[in-house]
Amino acid sequence: MSLLEQLNQDMKQAMKNKEKDKLIVIRMVKAALQNEAIKLGKNELSEEDELTVLSRELKQRKDSLQEFKNADRLDLVEKTQAEIDILVDYMPEQLSEEEVSEIVKQTIVEVNATSKADMGKVMGALMPKVKGKADGSLVNKLVLKQLS
Repeated sequence: MSLLEQLNQDMKQAMKNKEKDKLIVIRMVKAALQNEAIKLGKNELSEEDELTVLSRELKQRKDSLQEFKNADRLDLVEKTQAEIDILVDYMPEQLSEEEVSEIVKQTIVEVNATSKADMGKVMGALMPKVKGKADGSLVNKLVLKQLS
């Protein structure tokens, strides 16, 4: 089942169950997917494109969550956390830190990286492997740690 089909099915269920917050998030994701399809000039997005959109939406929510916490806006923190929880359900299974670390080590060997100057080369080869399965900041931190 494609992401769009899953979203449509979940949207119907959320309407039946009167889950207003979930409905809002699903509609927002559907709109983001449709906007991306229009931007790319496609009728249907590939799984990778859908994952990119989902990752972007999730990252925006996480950034907002941090800002709201810093501003001590607990009302917005709860709302944003609920949105994140809903979005996470549509993301693929996340890799553990150990698994990401192992992939980082393999990629460093593959591209013959030896110092922090090779960071861009490593990240360029690494990110497609972990796209949607690991947080970019975690990957960045692990690559820096390995290259140090």
